[in-house]
Amino acid sequence: MAHYKGTDHKREQFRRYLEKAGVVDSLTSVLVALYEQPEKPNDALEFVKQHLGTASQIPADAEALQQEVIDLRQRCARLEDENKDLKTRLQRFEPTPEDGAMAD
Repeated sequence: MAHYKGTDHKREQFRRYLEKAGVVDSLTSVLVALYEQPEKPNDALEFVKQHLGTASQIPADAEALQQEVIDLRQRCARLEDENKDLKTRLQRFEPTPEDGAMAD
């Protein structure tokens, strides 16, 4: 019985390792793509080989996009601060309609 628990523990560690490395997600996405093919390819193994290579490229693209999102959010925050500052400075020189200014 102790041998079974040791093997089960090793399997669980290996499963966590595969999940952490992204292997499970990559394999799942390739198998889902194969499942969703309207006409199944004659060589399923070749399909998996071809698509597994492209699945590994997606995280690199995703990383670049995530970094771009971070950069754009920072830029947006800076521009919002600048906009707020410019509006405050503009209000010193131009009264708003709420301040009782008459339109000509």
